[in-house]
Amino acid sequence: MSTVAAAPSGVAGTASALRRLYFVRFAFAIVWAVVLLPMASKINPVVATLLVLYPLFDVGAALYDAKVSKGTGSPALLYVNVAVSSATAIGLAVASASGIPAVLRVWGLWAVVAGLVQLIVAVPRRRMGGQWPMILSGGISVLAGGSFIASAGADDPSLSSAIGYAVPGAIFFLISALRLGRASKGA
Repeated sequence: MSTVAAAPSGVAGTASALRRLYFVRFAFAIVWAVVLLPMASKINPVVATLLVLYPLFDVGAALYDAKVSKGTGSPALLYVNVAVSSATAIGLAVASASGIPAVLRVWGLWAVVAGLVQLIVAVPRRRMGGQWPMILSGGISVLAGGSFIASAGADDPSLSSAIGYAVPGAIFFLISALRLGRASKGA
């Protein structure tokens, strides 16, 4: 019987930690988008820094997620996400010197891979609650990534599409955080 009682508290503890993480991810993405918005028409050192910062924040979030969710499943895919987001940060730093089309291609590839990882991680977490927004977000990220890659060849590409990626992602994190509130209380 004690084994049965321990499982919900482990899930509840993980849900509580993920809830906090999702609130932080929501806030970060909104602030990032607001700061980038007035500068999205060209790449300068501040914009390049913001572009690199976004996947680096994802690295930190994935590492925290892996740490707090070890008891609810294998964190292997989260470590894949760490590697992919780290490579993306480097890729964006390099691409920033080449212009917006190169940035959109790197960002798009990242969105596809990170979206797949998010989707695959969220599906087994459904029992924890609050994961349907993460499942939807992962699927949408894959589609958005393809859109970024395609838009890189447009006549006047803009980084505003990256903002359009961050804001809905932030909203999905907020919805998940709110839904995880029940699971974190052991309900």
